[in-house]
Amino acid sequence: MTDEELLGLVLMPHAYGDDADKVSAASKAANRAFAGVDTPADMVRKYHLAGLILMRFTADDPTAGTNPSTNLDSPKQIRRLTDGLQKAAKDAHGGLPLIIGIDQEFGAVTRITSGVSTLPAAMGFGAAADPALTTRAWQGVGGELSALGVNVDFAPTSDVIANPGNTVIGSRSYGSDPSAVAEQVVAVLAGLSGAGLAGAVKHFPGHGNTDVDSHKSMPELNQSRDELLAADLVPFKAAIDAGVPMVMSGHLDVRSIDPGVPASLSSKVLIDLLRTELGFKGVVVTDAMQMQPITERYGAGDAAVHALMAGNDLILMPQNLKKAYKGLKDALANGDLPRERLVEAATRVVALKQWLAGFPRPAAGDVDQVLGSAADVASEISIAAVTQVAGACGTGVDSPVRLVGGADLTRERLRTALQNRNVEVRDDAGTTIQLTGFGDTVSDVDVDAEVTVSTDAPFLLGKVNSPVRVAAFGTTKASMEAVADVLTGAAKAPGHLPVAVKGLPDSSC
Repeated sequence: MTDEELLGLVLMPHAYGDDADKVSAASKAANRAFAGVDTPADMVRKYHLAGLILMRFTADDPTAGTNPSTNLDSPKQIRRLTDGLQKAAKDAHGGLPLIIGIDQEFGAVTRITSGVSTLPAAMGFGAAADPALTTRAWQGVGGELSALGVNVDFAPTSDVIANPGNTVIGSRSYGSDPSAVAEQVVAVLAGLSGAGLAGAVKHFPGHGNTDVDSHKSMPELNQSRDELLAADLVPFKAAIDAGVPMVMSGHLDVRSIDPGVPASLSSKVLIDLLRTELGFKGVVVTDAMQMQPITERYGAGDAAVHALMAGNDLILMPQNLKKAYKGLKDALANGDLPRERLVEAATRVVALKQWLAGFPRPAAGDVDQVLGSAADVASEISIAAVTQVAGACGTGVDSPVRLVGGADLTRERLRTALQNRNVEVRDDAGTTIQLTGFGDTVSDVDVDAEVTVSTDAPFLLGKVNSPVRVAAFGTTKASMEAVADVLTGAAKAPGHLPVAVKGLPDSSC
């Protein structure tokens, strides 16, 4: 390959526009400032890119700060976009497929929200504690993503949650027990690979024991090396042993290994620990390089060179593609980036592309038949996740009821589910059912409401006095149907808390 082709193989930016070839004037201007081209297809062709990440901005997403573009509208539009991107890449890299990635974790980080089956947040899988069900659910939704042209999902989040104040991870984690998290992570990866998608465990070496958002500032990991190995690294090691194809490096200051240096730019973390000690042989991809721990320290070109030299193989979302590419090209010319290191990284990316090429994608005309095919298993896991932590199990609540809190759509879903079970829902009076969601604190809720239903991480349930408290771990229609069954006494909540919550009674169903 030429130097230009090799350089393209280590770059995976975002792009502006919801079509590969036809974009709005605003998207064209944004693409020109970012990459010196007009369209996503132009970007793929000019830079011989390894791939693109598709984005969708939503204000209540904890990763919203690094979602600069919106490419995702409807299933048909997404498939049209991905087909156009693959067409633009067909003559590059021996005809291997373009890597088209997405952050479809479910829960708070869900990029595609309509027209596809949706799952509870990761913590809900921890509450259900059924790895076989986890694999079935993720293979089902993986098949739908494949039908849309996505072949890499930057999931599962493999962080072991150890700090209730960690809101950027929160319910994105499968729980606080390293072995249980590891079991769920491996199950997710099996589901994705069974659908022909590559998963990526993140955020290495673990973002769970922090209370700082790495999108805004660099968190410090103050655990000893032994403590990291005994807890945070357990899910990553299990994933490596199971053959995970990708590991995402986190912008984290690992004080016991390389203090003051982001793990994503540390050879001590990525080469000595991840590759040599833990034995990982696949693709190391950075977390978004537009995040503040990187941008406040380096320009786009220097950051890209540091990332490769630290042991990353794929640079995700460089802050400016033109500058990142030039920085890499100049470093290659002057010897700061040895060609052997570039070839090594590009070879790993090509190997991933070869693996992806072995899975046929549904034809465009078959997309409608595939979408929604995971709805039954999504409902099954939503039911299995619901956990009641206070109140008499299976007795129901008194009608009429009044719904407060939560997002409008979530509240409407629960309203419909209760009404379908012959519960009168009023706006002015009745048993108060309070919904809490991502970002809510005790100041946002009525601590004395008769019923509190948490739809995100359940830590707030330990700070209210509600006689009945339920954790749903999701806001989907299926999750609200399951909550309605529990609140009406039609079913007992089968889940168990995957994290310790201070202040909760010992009772559960």
